[in-house]
Amino acid sequence: AEAAAADPGVRCVLLLGRGRNFCAGGDVTAMHGAADRAGYVLELARTAHRAVLALAGLEVPVVAAVQGAAAGAGLALTLVADVVLAGESATFLTAYAQAGLTPDCGTSWLLPQVVGLRRALTLTLTDRRLTAAEAADWGLVTGVHPDEELAEAARQAAARIAAGPFPALGLTRRLLRDAPARSLADQLSIEAATIAETAASAAAGARLDAFVK
Repeated sequence: AEAAAADPGVRCVLLLGRGRNFCAGGDVTAMHGAADRAGYVLELARTAHRAVLALAGLEVPVVAAVQGAAAGAGLALTLVADVVLAGESATFLTAYAQAGLTPDCGTSWLLPQVVGLRRALTLTLTDRRLTAAEAADWGLVTGVHPDEELAEAARQAAARIAAGPFPALGLTRRLLRDAPARSLADQLSIEAATIAETAASAAAGARLDAFVK
């Protein structure tokens, strides 16, 4: 994520899991066996949080394709993505309560924004596992595809975004992602500055030229 942020040629980031699951979260066995459990989990969380912050701070959109389980930190990775496609067999789970742990990786901040407070509390307090169809109904995923078509659908979605106007799409991502921390007045001020910035871009110039012809 940090390499993508530093590369001016990147227009979209695509997150794909390898193997059966998208991401099953932290290694509970390693946590259990750590001599200093609190110290081990603290270092693990800080490292994972560095990745979450890097993804959340990207100036380009993020697409995720979820096959199998997205649990714990894996669920958080879907929450920092902007477009989330799921295979029909995908499942979504916070997974913290069953291990006697509290959320990390921004789940307590991101999940209520995506699905609302009541549903976020249901997922975190009861460890309810959502199917792909349920996740789509709750607004946790953008769309559901047959498992065998998922990766290609995600690549096509990322390619469409990457071919879109730059930097407008990335700045739009920032506007929507950062809005909850601002007042309406502050957001309007930033919107004005941002639309002025994009109006001066080459992509906007070409599209405006085509629009008025």
